[in-house]
Amino acid sequence: MFNERKKELPIYFRRERVVMSKILIVGGVAGGATAAARLRRLDEHADIIMFERGEYISFANCGLPYYIGGDITEKSVLTLQTPESFKARFNVDVRIYSEVIGINRKEKNVRVKNLKTGEEYTESYDKLILSPGAEPVKPAIEGAGNEKVFTLRNIPDTYRIKDYIETHNPKTAVVVGGGYIGIEMAENLAHAGAAVTIVEFADHVIAPLDYDMACDVHNHIREKGVRLILNDGVKAIAPEGDGLRVTLGNQVLTAEMVILSVGVRPEGSLAKDAGLDVNPRGAILVDSHMRTADDNIYAVGDAVEITDFVTGGKGYIPLAGPANKQGRIAADNICGIETSYGGTQGTGILKCFDLTVATTGITEAKAKAEGLSYEKSYTYSASHASYYPGAVNMSVKLLFEVPTGRILGAQIVGYEGVDKRIDVIATAMRAGMTVYDLTRLELAYAPPYSSAKDPVNMAGFVAENILEKRVKVAHWHEVATLPKDGSVTLLDVRTVPEYENGHIDGFVNIPLDELRQHLDKLDKSKPVYATCQVGLRGYVACRILSQMGYDCYNLSGGYRLYNSILGKKNAPLKMDVKLNSETMVPIAASSTHKINACGLQCPGPVMKLGEAIRNAADGDIIEIKTTDPAFAADVEAWCRRTGNTFGGVSSEKGIATALVKKGGSSVCATAGAGGDNKNIIVFSGDLDKAIASFIIANAAASMGRKVSMFFTFWGLNILRKPEKVAVKKDVISRMFGMMMPRGSKKLTLSKMNMGGMGAKMIRAVMKNKNIDSLEDLIKASIQNGVELIACTMSMDVMGIKQEELIEGVKMGGAAAMLANAEESDMSLFI
Repeated sequence: MFNERKKELPIYFRRERVVMSKILIVGGVAGGATAAARLRRLDEHADIIMFERGEYISFANCGLPYYIGGDITEKSVLTLQTPESFKARFNVDVRIYSEVIGINRKEKNVRVKNLKTGEEYTESYDKLILSPGAEPVKPAIEGAGNEKVFTLRNIPDTYRIKDYIETHNPKTAVVVGGGYIGIEMAENLAHAGAAVTIVEFADHVIAPLDYDMACDVHNHIREKGVRLILNDGVKAIAPEGDGLRVTLGNQVLTAEMVILSVGVRPEGSLAKDAGLDVNPRGAILVDSHMRTADDNIYAVGDAVEITDFVTGGKGYIPLAGPANKQGRIAADNICGIETSYGGTQGTGILKCFDLTVATTGITEAKAKAEGLSYEKSYTYSASHASYYPGAVNMSVKLLFEVPTGRILGAQIVGYEGVDKRIDVIATAMRAGMTVYDLTRLELAYAPPYSSAKDPVNMAGFVAENILEKRVKVAHWHEVATLPKDGSVTLLDVRTVPEYENGHIDGFVNIPLDELRQHLDKLDKSKPVYATCQVGLRGYVACRILSQMGYDCYNLSGGYRLYNSILGKKNAPLKMDVKLNSETMVPIAASSTHKINACGLQCPGPVMKLGEAIRNAADGDIIEIKTTDPAFAADVEAWCRRTGNTFGGVSSEKGIATALVKKGGSSVCATAGAGGDNKNIIVFSGDLDKAIASFIIANAAASMGRKVSMFFTFWGLNILRKPEKVAVKKDVISRMFGMMMPRGSKKLTLSKMNMGGMGAKMIRAVMKNKNIDSLEDLIKASIQNGVELIACTMSMDVMGIKQEELIEGVKMGGAAAMLANAEESDMSLFI
């Protein structure tokens, strides 16, 4: 499926008289501008005219979000070519603000409208190239036309968004759609200072990813303070005060601006009106030479239907790379160089805060829909030699055909080195290589850049082992169906500390290095399902066991993958906590102690910090790293209460780093500084106690007091949403959720509940006496500025996810609660 070229040189490369031709191009940017430049390089004598209905003929549309976020500071760098520069270099007649509104194929001319003057005229052609691109999908959402609702596709869109941000300084924003542009806009709006919510109708962001690979992205987005709502869509948008009320299927949001980013559709209406073939989506049908049904008309870019390189089927993949290639191929064929387009592979890459997300080929969902015989592997490899400083892991999912080993697709999520590996795999696919060939690739190695066994090699090795049946594999989604009746052996071969820090329910621990000494504990008549952290030790265990006569399956991706999908989801950091290294407080120190608390959950990081402070000298700096989402709130509160100096928190590559100086300073609060603050710890989930808690909280708030309510264990049920929220849970967590009341309306009385009659009676009495209901009291408390804090440790124990809690609840831990208690003159435990 490579480009095919005739060996004979075209007429333009021979010393013969050249007949001048006239070529019109509709649309610029990637496809049209590339075609025009290639045409001129091949034919100096052609009359080339390019029509663009906007002002810009060639711009970096992939860079537009980064101008909004401030990474790109100069407007001028977004414009790659101007009409004047294009004319000077390529002698192309560029006509901006000129919309082609009709094609007369019989007369071989187009009708053009000057959008500034309204004048219409016709222009003849010998050959015509259509490159109208695509337009943003504008869903039928009530209120989507509001001036505070934006789409992003071109430079004018960018300027409108940028101007709005600079003029109004919005503090909240909703991004509708979790595709490439949606994710990039969420990141850049967050960089611009807004609290961002992403609403995605599907169960995961970034459609070219499978759900399992998207889970790492979900967790990272939440760690960065962006709220993520999945499996829900926007129903309506309406003005509310100075902002917008955004109504979803299951909840209501407020925001000061909304970005609609739900995809694009091909602009094929011009071609369709001219009688050219388009598919049901409106994309123009072309052959491998980019010719339409009319031999004199070509079409390229986001407006055309493509052939999928992997499946051979038809599809629609709007990417800049294919558009550039198609523009070049159309120009080649017009000039007599027979060139074919070999299909679109769908190779793409995305920056998501610190993460890099890259894909090529098809997804597992697509392979399944196509009925392909396939298998998959998951590997976790360091970006470079692990002993060289700065190595970070990347997650690699490889899809391959069974039994041929043909590479169907790859997805990589990581921090560094992702781009290199996806490009190697994409090249291997285009060259027709198999997973066996990946094992043989000789790739550049030096410790700062890679390992002797590159991540691409490792993905090939694992796939080869599966195809050659050296190991049987099981996958994360099969774990829930494994019998728990003792008919299979569930084995975790990690070390004891790893196992104790978290494991899959039902798996027993025998460390790999002790496995041979404990074979007597395993029944050969039962299949063994082995897991480790990422799959490598599980593979070694299966090799040992299979050669000893056991039927062993290795859990592909290990506990790392399973936990990223079905484990605890990281909650957003507090938006008022310093997140950028630029905001770290400069604090002088006699020495610095570095503490690694990654992997520990509340109160683990705070306990390690306390131990380090006790062992440090006055003035020393403690630099502590952790992955605990509650830590950012806890460490600041801890400093206030212990008389130490809080130096700020930075977050990079999923790890929060806090600086704490031993000893007091002016930024640290002294004991009792809060004076008349109120602290309420809500342990109970009884209706009457919940009502009393919120009555006291609202009364204190109405007196101007700072009120904090810390909800732990059964009290968390008060904060649960009444509707069922689609979140991934393990079996135990799901059972907890079924047994516990979902939200305040399901709470029972502590006394005289009488099967629910008591709760109904007290609600009726409150209504008759004009006393606010518990639900109204909760709303009032949020409006009155009462701080509602959910204990992250209790949530983890009880299997409650952050997505299941009502709006306005913060995440926190024991240190935050204790700090609030010490700064209050009243602390109630209810």
